[in-house]
Formats: sequence, C-alpha cells, structure tokens
Amino acid sequence: MRLSLAPAAALLLAGALTAPAAAHAQERDPVLFVHGYSGNATNWDPMIADFTADGWDRDDLHSISYDYDASNTETAELIAEEVDAILAESGGDAVDVVTHSMGGLSSRWYLKILGGHEHVDQWISLAGPNQGSSVRLPCVATAPSCQEVVEGSGFLQELNAGDPTPGDTAYTTFRSLCDLIVRPSTNVTLSGADNRLVGCVSHTAFLRDDGVSEDVRDVLS
Repeated sequence: MRLSLAPAAALLLAGALTAPAAAHAQERDPVLFVHGYSGNATNWDPMIADFTADGWDRDDLHSISYDYDASNTETAELIAEEVDAILAESGGDAVDVVTHSMGGLSSRWYLKILGGHEHVDQWISLAGPNQGSSVRLPCVATAPSCQEVVEGSGFLQELNAGDPTPGDTAYTTFRSLCDLIVRPSTNVTLSGADNRLVGCVSHTAFLRDDGVSEDVRDVLS
C-alpha cells in the first residue's frame, strides 16, 4: 500500500525541512563596512557584490562615508550613530563591522572608548594600522586623522593602552607582506585578536581581492 501524507502533515514536513536554512539566515548580523583614508562607501561595492552572490541579504549590508581628514575620534561618533540606526532598523542587538586601513582605528575607538563592543559581535581589520605605520604619507602634514596613524601618536597610545580587544567581540586582523602603506605588516596585529597573514595583496587590493573577500565571509559565518 502506498502511504500519502495529508496536506497539513506535508506542510509541516516542508516547514521542518526549510527551517534550518531560514534560521541560519536569521542568525547573521547586519554588517557595517568602514573605509579608509581617501575612500568612501563605494570602495566596498566589490565585496558587497561577493556577499550578495553568496546568499547574503543586500539590505543587511551597510557602508558608511565620512570625512577622512577629520580625527578618528569624530568618525567614531558617526559609526556609533550608524550602528544605532542599523540596530533600530533590524531590531537586532548586534552588528558585525568590517574595516579597511584607517577605518580600523575609528571603529576600534568606537568599540573601546565609546562602549561599542557591547553592540558588535565580529570586528575585522583589513590592512589596518592598529599599531600605527612607519610610512609618513603627505597627509600627515595636514590631516588630524593621518597624524593619528603615525607610530607612537598620542591617539594610538590611548587606543592601545590596557586591553586592545575589549568585551566579548571577536577580533580578526588580516595583513600582507606586500602592503607598502602599513609598515611593518606586524603593526596590523592586535593582542587578543585572530591575526591572519594573507598572500601578496597590496594595500588597496584588500578591498577587491577574491581570497580576502571569501576569508571575510568565512569569519562572519
């Protein structure tokens, strides 16, 4: 005898089979992407395209533009406002933050000094000068933000004093020996973070490198 499911039972079974996938999608935090010096929100378009192609909801992927000459402390305030807006929109209680270069410093100021670690599950730094850089770019002469990137700056001393990776946030850094802007490359690393070395990726190529993009998605997943 062939057994058949009643319509109601079939619906229940279908729901049970699809529930894990739906639950997995709902577990993902919204992501905020923070660019570096001389950049803007569109820098993240290639990586966001990779995310959406991999099944991420485009509405959960946010990028911010800011005055990159201003102090990183000012940018941290903007990040705080953006995170609050994202959480209000999503109804969630946490976001993930992905940063490039100097964006790592303003976002870390938000996490550490402004208490943002309470609202961030995962923080990722791509080629971020977390310990500063020995490369003195021309903008150091004019931009407060660049002055804060120089090794030994008062900003960095305050940011790195005590615990550089506070709270329950998971911290991950990516660096490359081919990065000629943040030197030495070990200045990207943070005590208490998962510090990863990638292949030969230039400073700006972190934003569009397929391998880096896949690694970032793996961390967030």
